Amino acid sequence: MNNSNAQFSIGIDLGTTHCALSYVDKAASDGDKVVQGVLSVPQLTAPASVEAKPLLPSFLYLPHESELSEAERSLPGAESADFIVGEFARTRGAATPIRLVSSAKSWLCHPGVDRRAGILPADAPAEVARISPLAASVRYLSHLRWAWEQAHPEAPFAQQDITVTIPASFDPAARELTAEACRAAGFANLTLLEEPQAALYSWIQASGGSWRKQVKHGDIILVVDVGGGTTDLSLIAVRERDGNLELQRIAVGEHILLGGDNMDLALAYGVARKLAQEGKQLDAWQTRALAHGCRAAKEQLLADENLQAVPVVVPSRGSKLIGGSIRTEVTRAEVLAMLVEGFFPKVAVSDKPQTRARAALTQLGLPYAQDAAVTRHLAAFLSRQVNALEQIEGLEGNQEEGSTFLHLTAVLFNGGVLKATQIEQRILQVINGWLDDEACEPARLLDGANLDLAVARGAAYFGHIAASGRGMRIRGGTAQSYYIGVESNMPAIPGMEPPISALCLAPFGMEEGTEVALDAQEFGLVVGEPVRLRFFGSSVRRSDAVGTMLDFWGPEELLELQEIEAHLPAEGRQPGEVVPVTLHARVTDIGTLELNAVPVGGSERWKVEFDVRAQTQDIAA
Repeated sequence: MNNSNAQFSIGIDLGTTHCALSYVDKAASDGDKVVQGVLSVPQLTAPASVEAKPLLPSFLYLPHESELSEAERSLPGAESADFIVGEFARTRGAATPIRLVSSAKSWLCHPGVDRRAGILPADAPAEVARISPLAASVRYLSHLRWAWEQAHPEAPFAQQDITVTIPASFDPAARELTAEACRAAGFANLTLLEEPQAALYSWIQASGGSWRKQVKHGDIILVVDVGGGTTDLSLIAVRERDGNLELQRIAVGEHILLGGDNMDLALAYGVARKLAQEGKQLDAWQTRALAHGCRAAKEQLLADENLQAVPVVVPSRGSKLIGGSIRTEVTRAEVLAMLVEGFFPKVAVSDKPQTRARAALTQLGLPYAQDAAVTRHLAAFLSRQVNALEQIEGLEGNQEEGSTFLHLTAVLFNGGVLKATQIEQRILQVINGWLDDEACEPARLLDGANLDLAVARGAAYFGHIAASGRGMRIRGGTAQSYYIGVESNMPAIPGMEPPISALCLAPFGMEEGTEVALDAQEFGLVVGEPVRLRFFGSSVRRSDAVGTMLDFWGPEELLELQEIEAHLPAEGRQPGEVVPVTLHARVTDIGTLELNAVPVGGSERWKVEFDVRAQTQDIAA
């Protein structure tokens, strides 16, 4: 959704651990010559101390009313607030984690909670006023908007083209919630872009036009994005059409809640074990505080190869407990051993992510991946996509017969975790081992830009070329095919539920701004009260067209997603009346999926909402 009068194209990386804002001056840019910058974001770094930094840590601190004065927690020229965002929030919260909101982005896509409810900090005591994941996201975005308007009063934020990035694996509900947060923060001309695509756009822009010499027709690029909260995997094909190279996103991985947060916890437990051997036992509160300290130590050690150790202080909860703060250190060797061997082990391509039996009772929290091995998730992804090229025009037959996984030819890394060259080398070593086993050439590494800023820079560049109509666009569309569950009409049979069929609503790759109608299938929807519909997605079924009805599918073919909720007004009808409707699916200009119910023979359109409230679970005896 572009504004022809916009002076700047702004790209925002709304990250799990950091946010960043980059911009392209549209008037000063021409062709491959792009005038681009990164906004230094003013933020509190200590009480009443403000610094401008290129990254805004995605942390929000809720101080006690007597903890900081208004002057100590306020930004110059900004409205007074009872919370702190950014660097000071992160450091203050490391010592008082029960008042720290972190990983709001991961909570925003968690289908098991009400993301509009005040649930963060997740383990805060009753006296701490909680906020919702949606509200936390709005506050980060609002801070970035305020920072822009401080730096560019001549170019009002609401008049610029804004591109905000999301994980490729975000489902429609999480995409819609992100768009809602942006609108609440005052973002007018908004587009959503998948983070791996943004990283590739950044690589294209940084190459200064030479990217066409680094790839060729038939190349399959794997984008591995390991960020603070998620591991995001995408496959992008290089095709030649009319003598020109073009890029097409052909697959995205499942939403894997596995990233820097998991690694920080692993480091914290490793340090806690080391302290326990010294007779210093930590409680759960101190272990949480230690995880925040380990995060800072990890980031310092990965950013500076000459740094061998970073001190970490574990705060005391009183002299009766452990007799004062504990000082220890995290070494470079510990970080690399834990990260490389623990999260990127050498595995076979046939290995699948390990699952374990879950306990009947578990603490409420984020649904982290059960298997911490990123390489096993990568193996499963490439194996699932072994036939991905069959439906891609010009690439049919490029995959060797008998292959057990999709043979990629190039890798692009993104995400702060991958700053460590040892991790990059391990992933390449594992992938090339798989390729060698099937007699394929090794994959080559595409050198990326700054891993912390690539997504924001790529988003700004994408907004620029989308508005100008010039430059290389990555073809994408919907990342999955989407289906709605249709219950069979059959007599009641004791002990048997009616079978469910899956009707294709939106095919894989459906482009932004397009709409399809399922006029051949009528549904009966009740008016005057909420109705819930089952909803499915598939990243492997690419040939299903709108209206395709599936009676059977394999366990990995379709994944049940969040329910869809419809609440049809009873205007002119009796509450409880069943109205025959057809469904229309539309991919909006900003990249969200919208469904509408249209009464048969009528002109009304009722928007069908993705249910973003908590899902209740029944426990069978």
